[in-house]
Amino acid sequence: MSYTKGESTAKKVGEGTYAVVFLGKQTSTERDIAIKEIKTGQFKDGLDMSALREVKYLQELKHVNVIELVDVFESANNLNLVLEFLPSDLEVLIKDRTLLFSPGDVKSWLLMTLRGVHHCHRNFILHRDLKPSNLLLSQSGELKIADFGLARSLGSPNEEFTSNVVTRWYRAPELLLGAKHYDGGVDIWAVGIIFAELMLRVPYLPGADDIDQIDVTFRALGTPTDSMWELVSTLPGYNNLTVYPQPTKQELRKRFIAATESALDLMNDGTLRNVS
Repeated sequence: MSYTKGESTAKKVGEGTYAVVFLGKQTSTERDIAIKEIKTGQFKDGLDMSALREVKYLQELKHVNVIELVDVFESANNLNLVLEFLPSDLEVLIKDRTLLFSPGDVKSWLLMTLRGVHHCHRNFILHRDLKPSNLLLSQSGELKIADFGLARSLGSPNEEFTSNVVTRWYRAPELLLGAKHYDGGVDIWAVGIIFAELMLRVPYLPGADDIDQIDVTFRALGTPTDSMWELVSTLPGYNNLTVYPQPTKQELRKRFIAATESALDLMNDGTLRNVS
């Protein structure tokens, strides 16, 4: 396959420390695509592990709610990932105060996110970085999960993972407390926090740093105890926690004044408190 790439600043649609994303076209179909150029020469061993993970998992995951990896090719000192082009994301929509979200909008985005996450989990893959900016939107309104740079395969139940994953505001309690063993619950927790953010139109649990994130999370949702979460007190970060009570449905109603009763029931039944 061949592709054309816009070299001007206007055609650059994203940039990070080790990668630049350009808007391009697939010449055979005139389809808009995103070309993610990863600068392999900047890494001692030739390639960033996050790039390898992204290629590996996107090749395995084919689903309407997961971004499509169209092709991979090398050029000079770059590894190029050709991805379907999606012009917007949930973070952009949340911040745009000219847009009004209906309950149907929120329900649709949540459903598409959960379908994509379910497909990942049924293929034994944890995403580990779900947040509004990684939930991309097509012009037709389809939502697709992107950025698998922190993803990992679920192997043995005894396998240890790092807890330093997921953008802080969307990090599940077990990660905040230093757990080395966890499962798909860390992704579902992030979806729950995104659900809250869609209703509030601002971040729900914006901790200033890792220590503050623990306090912000448990102040809002209650401090877990061994009676509700077996052996939680044995996690490395549990010592000297302030014990906050669980919020009542009435307190959640004051917090989420635009939420429907079914949305409040979903949260009150544990979606945001005990999902992970």
